[in-house]
Amino acid sequence: MKVFKLLGVALCFMLVASPMVLAQEAKLKFAHVDLAKLFDEYDKTKAYDKVLEADNTKFQEERNKKIDSIKELQGKMDVLKDAEKAKAEKDIETLKNEILEFDRTKRTDLTKARDEKVREILLEIEKLVSEYAQKEGITYVMNDRVLVYGDKTLNITEPILKTLNDNYKAQGGKK
Repeated sequence: MKVFKLLGVALCFMLVASPMVLAQEAKLKFAHVDLAKLFDEYDKTKAYDKVLEADNTKFQEERNKKIDSIKELQGKMDVLKDAEKAKAEKDIETLKNEILEFDRTKRTDLTKARDEKVREILLEIEKLVSEYAQKEGITYVMNDRVLVYGDKTLNITEPILKTLNDNYKAQGGKK
């Protein structure tokens, strides 16, 4: 029985110690990046934010025109005869339904376009981080959000950000 306990303790020690020994032998190299900073300060993200803002402004202008037409009809209701009021109320209800559908469709389209662009940018960042890590012989790159502590010398955010923005500018701000 004591042999099994002794064997169990030895096995546990080997399981705990072997990764440390392997890490020392393999010369593992770690780094971390601030993914949020990479995303937010990437020129492509900033350019797309401007496009998205313009699209949203255009959507709001179209929506406001539709709302103004409803307000205009509602303002005329007091001077209309009963028969005309019924038709105007029906028109107003139709316009309200059109606005709701327009709102839903446009918001869905804008959200879908934004999500696709965010995904594209994140994949581009991930690819560049992987290429950088391979080139520099880095074994593991972690997102700094999962770190409790990370040595500042292991932070590769700035060289990655510079490369991202340089590549973006080299392509004429398009991609």
